[in-house]
Amino acid sequence: MVFEVTPLYALPVAAIYLALWFRVSSIRSAAVVSFGDDGNALLLRRIRQHGNCAEWSAFVLILMMLAEGMNTPAIWLHVSGALLLVGRIAHPFGLVEGNAGHPLRYVGNGTNLLATLNAMVCIGIHILDL
Repeated sequence: MVFEVTPLYALPVAAIYLALWFRVSSIRSAAVVSFGDDGNALLLRRIRQHGNCAEWSAFVLILMMLAEGMNTPAIWLHVSGALLLVGRIAHPFGLVEGNAGHPLRYVGNGTNLLATLNAMVCIGIHILDL
């Protein structure tokens, strides 16, 4: 099976992931911290921005691949992919110290949750043969 839709979203999400990784690595190098955050609040925030991207991106992209492999209509894959991409762009800007209710954090988490649910429904429809 050739995947046509999922890679359209995997590529930009991977670029975001690498950009976030670079931001962690640059702070680690400057602060001379090889493991953990050593109490550095900026490093901790960047670690979590990167970690959140890794957690959500892998999960949603796997679900999208499964759904695409089950011949889910492309429009529904684009829905999950677009939501994932919006969430991955918004979330790092909303994950800030002292404001757990930052609107971009809600956008990031909300869109990724919706992307997940959409892909799950697509897979469920195929499993149940609806």
